[in-house]
Amino acid sequence: QVQLVESGGGLVQPGGSLRLSCAASGSIFSADITGWYRQVPGKQRELVATVSRGGTTNFAPSVKGRFTISGPNARNTVYLQMYSLKPEDTAVYYCYVTLFGNDYWGQGTQVTVSS
Repeated sequence: QVQLVESGGGLVQPGGSLRLSCAASGSIFSADITGWYRQVPGKQRELVATVSRGGTTNFAPSVKGRFTISGPNARNTVYLQMYSLKPEDTAVYYCYVTLFGNDYWGQGTQVTVSS
């Protein structure tokens, strides 16, 4: 079992930046996929960004060029760096890991973009 704990969410003004962190309770270095999803009330959870074990990244069109993903690092942490935030980026952001055929999710961290 791997537990994922997100942090770094909060309130930010449009155009601002935030960095989300996802700390795993165990090694996720061998994870097939690590990444971030987000969800707003009444809508399905949607992919934001993922990185494969080989280092291939994938971004939602709406965040491409504004968000970057990095990790997992030696501390078993994955980061989502968000720039030029927009009100439509407001959501609960979830960390996601696929490891040895199992899917793991964090509890989510709220990001609110508002003036």
